[in-house]
Amino acid sequence: MAKISENKLKLYGFNNLTKSLSFNIYDICYTKTEQDRKKYIEYIDEQYNSERLTRILTNVTEIIGASVLNVAKQDYDPQGASVTLLISEEEVPLYVLDPSCNRGLLTPTRENIVGHLDKSHVTVHSYPESHPQNDISTFRVDIDVATCGTISPLKALNYLIDSFDSDIITIDYRVRGFTRDVDGKKHFIDHKINSIQNFIAKKTLDKYSLIDMNIYQSNIFHTKMRLKDFELHNYLFEIKEEHLTEQEREDIIHNLSKEMTEIFYGKNISNV
Repeated sequence: MAKISENKLKLYGFNNLTKSLSFNIYDICYTKTEQDRKKYIEYIDEQYNSERLTRILTNVTEIIGASVLNVAKQDYDPQGASVTLLISEEEVPLYVLDPSCNRGLLTPTRENIVGHLDKSHVTVHSYPESHPQNDISTFRVDIDVATCGTISPLKALNYLIDSFDSDIITIDYRVRGFTRDVDGKKHFIDHKINSIQNFIAKKTLDKYSLIDMNIYQSNIFHTKMRLKDFELHNYLFEIKEEHLTEQEREDIIHNLSKEMTEIFYGKNISNV
């Protein structure tokens, strides 16, 4: 697993490169009845409410070496949650800090929360959903980490992967803009990378099938991951595998596999 080395360029002024990491996970579950689908969404809303998501993003901020300036969060009705953090590369003195920022210290009566970083931000949105026609429920989490300066969102990638039970993961990483060294030369990237996979732990790489789509000339990197092992009991909600007939097992496995394949490749598959 590669490491982000410290920027050794002698720069003129601030490092103006923007490094953006978009991290999307999908959890897929078989929910046979309308009641099961409702219970699944309630379970997801409880497990991944805005309070827990705020803790995850706060840990991400610490891992990449930034400081929280402001946090905003919201749980939605009937489902889903969002959290935003505004962060800074270095801790901002209190006399400089905008008085509207809460530095992540939330009062018990506050219901809405957003987090901001100085020149950087971290956001998360959750999307539980289901449809009665295929008895499948899915849970999607979108996390975006945007930084500038010497801090890098790639440092938190493995923590994010380990924070969720994910069947499908899509990751986008992009370095935008340029910064100048003391001689005035432009630098469009300040670290070596040819694949996001270089920064993923081996134990995770062994669990997933991965494909890359990269545009090196534009410093754009994209990786898709799909869990290799398929154990039916991990995908059943409110149902025991031993209570299913052989035909029911085959049908459920088919529907789950079809759902995962469609999500992984981003297109619908016709039923044969």
